[in-house]
Amino acid sequence: MIPEPLRSSIESYLREFHNKTVKVTGQQTIGGGSINDAWRLDTETGPFFLKYNNAGKFPAMFEKEARGLELLASAGAIKVPEVIHYDSTGIDAYLLLEYLEPGVIKDGFWEQFGQELAMLHRNSNDYFGLDHDNYMGSLYQYNSPHHDWPGFFVEQRLEKQVAMAKNDGAIGSGDVALFDKLYPRLDTFFPQEAPALVHGDLWSGNFMAVSTGKAAIIDPAAYYGHREVDIAMSTLFGSFSNAFYTAYNEAYPMEQGWQERLDIYNLYPLMVHVNLFGGGYMASVKRILKRFV
Repeated sequence: MIPEPLRSSIESYLREFHNKTVKVTGQQTIGGGSINDAWRLDTETGPFFLKYNNAGKFPAMFEKEARGLELLASAGAIKVPEVIHYDSTGIDAYLLLEYLEPGVIKDGFWEQFGQELAMLHRNSNDYFGLDHDNYMGSLYQYNSPHHDWPGFFVEQRLEKQVAMAKNDGAIGSGDVALFDKLYPRLDTFFPQEAPALVHGDLWSGNFMAVSTGKAAIIDPAAYYGHREVDIAMSTLFGSFSNAFYTAYNEAYPMEQGWQERLDIYNLYPLMVHVNLFGGGYMASVKRILKRFV
C-alpha cells in the first residue's frame, strides 16, 4: 500500500482540481526500478501512474522530471505521459502522471517511432544544455549552456563522471589519462549541427508501446544536445529494430559514419553506470577509449 500521507495529498490535489471529492479506489504496484516505487492508482476520475521516492535522497528529482516531460510534450512530436501533479509529503516525494495503457508492438511500430523521434530532434535551441540541471538515473546531470557540442560533452558529461569515479576509486589514473587524451580529439569528431531536443536516456526500458499502437517515451533526462546521443543510447543495452534506424535516417538523415560515433556518445551513460553500480562497466569504457586513443 502507498503511504497514507501520499494518498491524502493526491486526493486533496484531485479534489481541488475537480472541485469535488475524488477518492483513490484501487492501487496496484508496478515495477519501478531501483530508485522509485511505482503504482497504478485507480480513482473516481480514472487511472493514474504514481511514482515516489525519498525526498531527501533525490532533491527536486520529480520536479525536474516533470519539466523534462513537459518540454518533450511541447514539441508535439511523440507521445509522453501528461504531468498531472508533483509534490512532497513527509519523507516522500511523488510524481503523478497520466496512466498509459500498455499495448503491443505491431507492424509499422518501429518505422513510426523512428519518424517521430526524428521530428522531436528537429526542435532546436540557441545552445547545448538546458536552463536547469536535472537527473540521469539517480545521478545529478549538469546542463550549463555551451555554444559548441564538444565543449559541452567533455565538460558537462565526461569530466563530471570521470571526476566522480576517480574520487570513489572506481577508475584509475591510467584510465583518467586515456580520457585526457581523448578530449582534444573530439573537436573535429562530431558533425556540426544545431542543438536538438533529446530524450537523453533513450534505452529499451524508457519507451513503451501504448494501446494506440504507437510509441511513448518515459523517464527522460532531457536537454538540448547532439541528436546522435539518443541514437547511441538506443543501442547500448540491446538495439532497437533495424526498421527504427532506417525510418529515422529517411526522415532526418545522419551524416556518414554515424555508426562509428555511437561508442563515443555512450561513454557518458557507461560512466554513469560505473558511478551507480561499480567498476564492472569499466571493461566497456576501456575498450572504447583504447579504440579511439
